[in-house]
Amino acid sequence: MSENSSAYSAAGVDYALLDAGKRNAIAAARSTSAFAAEHGAVVNDLSRGEPAFTFAMNGTELAMVMECLGTKSSIAAEFQTQTGANRFDWVGYDGVSAIVNDLCSVGALPLVISAYFATGSPAWYSAEGRYDALVEGWRRACEDSSAVWGGGESPMLAGIIEEGQLDLGGSAVGYFPAGRGPLLGADLGPGDEIVLIESSGIHTNGNSLARTAAREIGWSHVLPDGTSFGDAVLVPSIVYVKLLRAVFDAGIPLHYASHITGHGLRKLMRADRELTYRIGTLLPSKPVFDVIVETLGLDAETAYGTFNMGAGFALICPASNAERIVAAAQSVGLTAVHAGSVEEGARRVILDEVGVTFGDEDLQLR
Repeated sequence: MSENSSAYSAAGVDYALLDAGKRNAIAAARSTSAFAAEHGAVVNDLSRGEPAFTFAMNGTELAMVMECLGTKSSIAAEFQTQTGANRFDWVGYDGVSAIVNDLCSVGALPLVISAYFATGSPAWYSAEGRYDALVEGWRRACEDSSAVWGGGESPMLAGIIEEGQLDLGGSAVGYFPAGRGPLLGADLGPGDEIVLIESSGIHTNGNSLARTAAREIGWSHVLPDGTSFGDAVLVPSIVYVKLLRAVFDAGIPLHYASHITGHGLRKLMRADRELTYRIGTLLPSKPVFDVIVETLGLDAETAYGTFNMGAGFALICPASNAERIVAAAQSVGLTAVHAGSVEEGARRVILDEVGVTFGDEDLQLR
């Protein structure tokens, strides 16, 4: 990554440090895998380092994930203070989308979701309608995911979380439909086709940089499409569960999936394989990204290595199936494009359209 990538570190997020911590945690977690046998279960250690953990119990394969929303709830609070607009239903929706889209990344469909709403004091609940909006957004996203909201926890953590702030997260258990197993990259190979599916905007990552930009232009700054910058950042993420169901229902084979969040399009090479992912056609960038990039003076390498830049999800399939995925996406109201292919070569992502290449050293999650 270029020196320009330090912009994200300056905003308070250091992926090099975070990823090193993740690798240490994965190694420690792997040492516990043998305990599964005491319960008649089998752990799939190949899923470690993927967005969701997979295991089998009594012959049934399941997936589990825990995820948090990050700083988007703080943006919603700032936006409400400045404009009076309550967007916490969008925040609640995003909390679920972050969870279920990670399940989709390993080919699992969500079954049960639990919520974690942590606050610093009762002050967070004092804004009229805020909590009701959060709950309704969470419920609606569960509905769009065809998943049960099973329960959760809502602690007040004075001295840990700032007064008036919300730490939003949750977990979920998912299952694999009959005839489908985890997508962990084992079947990836040269000739596979890459399909990019549109995002609605910034989704759940890159919000620290959005806050940095807002300090310069303000949340009420109007974008070329007439949307305020605050609304463009807060617009709910797409839940890709219906897309995955449509692909399954159409009988389309898949070799891999990627939820494009942190690390941007570097996520295309998340699989532990020595392969090159060449993208010849990108989806159009969203106005919200153009404003952030221009305001902060980010180069293309930093932008595409941080944000989804208009592509929130990717599916990789055997040759001659990309257009079938594009059609399945259209059937659920999403725009998709046959963007590129998998090639023999070093582990890297090549974005021909913008002249950017990410190498093996740019994504080390294992």
